[in-house]
Amino acid sequence: MTGMTSARELTVRTWSATADAEGAGNYSCYFTGTLLPELRKLPGFKGAYLLHRDLDGDGTVELTAHTLWESPEVIRAFAGDDITVAIVEPEARAMLLDFDRTATHRRVAADARG
Repeated sequence: MTGMTSARELTVRTWSATADAEGAGNYSCYFTGTLLPELRKLPGFKGAYLLHRDLDGDGTVELTAHTLWESPEVIRAFAGDDITVAIVEPEARAMLLDFDRTATHRRVAADARG
């Protein structure tokens, strides 16, 4: 299929949080300026997305992070034996109203990125 690349067993790690508008902006800066440079140093890290969604017009924002990895084994290298435990640094926690204590993992079935 044109525009499709092999999924090659990629695993996507997904985690969500909520923040007020200021916290969401601060977390976006933290994600791109602090977290991503650290993740890029890890073997098996293949990329990431941070998604934002406004909730109910009250100024609360849902943040969902999707990180892409070669396999669950490389996730264990930084997350520990129980890869379902979310890793949220104190600096990041201070920006958030609430956050998931767990992360979910899914294998990529099809990859349409360039």
